[in-house]
Amino acid sequence: MNSTNGIITVFAGSASRPFAQKMCDYLGVELGKSTTHIFSEGGIYVRADESIRNKDVYIVQSIGKDPNNAFTELIFWIDAFKRASANSITAIIPYFGYAKADKKDEPRVSIRARVCADCIEMCGADRVVTMDLHAAQVQGFFSKPVDHLYASALLCEYARHLGIVNENLVVVSPDAGSAKRARAYANILGCNVAIGDKVRVGHDENPNALEIIGDVKGKTCMVVDDFTISGNTLCKVAYGLMDKGAKEIYAFLSHAIVKEDAVKRIEASPIKLLVTTDTVDNTDVLKNSKKIKVVSAAPLFAEAVRTIHEREPMAYMFEHLPARLMEMSFEDTDK
Repeated sequence: MNSTNGIITVFAGSASRPFAQKMCDYLGVELGKSTTHIFSEGGIYVRADESIRNKDVYIVQSIGKDPNNAFTELIFWIDAFKRASANSITAIIPYFGYAKADKKDEPRVSIRARVCADCIEMCGADRVVTMDLHAAQVQGFFSKPVDHLYASALLCEYARHLGIVNENLVVVSPDAGSAKRARAYANILGCNVAIGDKVRVGHDENPNALEIIGDVKGKTCMVVDDFTISGNTLCKVAYGLMDKGAKEIYAFLSHAIVKEDAVKRIEASPIKLLVTTDTVDNTDVLKNSKKIKVVSAAPLFAEAVRTIHEREPMAYMFEHLPARLMEMSFEDTDK
């Protein structure tokens, strides 16, 4: 993609190669040629296999299933591009896993999200693009611009595609902390909100108690959250909704960092369908699932890259998402 603002080049980290390729397909550009190698002792080696001098470089790398190696590789890429005289370097982080560690909530612990932000900037990134941070205030850990995208536009449109958006729909937050997100979805879809009131002890995903606040009897429930790892919270909420007389239960997540045990747990639950995005590559785990559908967020990120590159306002992008974006996001979901 060439413009009066220079040449755009997209590179892929090893955690996000399919995602980056989809972005390039949307933009009509070739994926940058690169090499990533893991040495026998575990060391990571990265190399751009083409000149990037004076180019605007976008490196795509999720910090998800293998966060330590993925993050290390990302900062090595940023450093490599800086030393190769790139005009600008934008870190595209579809899922920023360490955003969960946004505060010091226990004695003698690290605020890991801040450490990651410092490293990304110190290595030379000029900008960061990510989606649905667990804590939005993580944007403030960076002194460089952060573009915070939202999956709600994609997920709400897919809910309409499924035909579940009507006067019988209720958006459900799995806990009080996600109530603001649930209200945002409800405002888009024009429906009511219910909230799961859970109590959790420790660092696992299994809540110790749950109560549903709101009327869900006879309703189609759409549980929304930013991510799941074990599926425990989602399934606990689903069972609680069934106990309260819910008719059908769907789950819509921005990110799914699931393994086989979580998929089995979701398959066995009352959840009729779980819809998520491809910010974390789980193709191998989800390929046989009958309950989990994946819509692609890659076109959304590609449109953000185009917007940034053309120096257009990001807010305008969300007000005028192209129809082609939705078509490409859903094209593999219903196969």
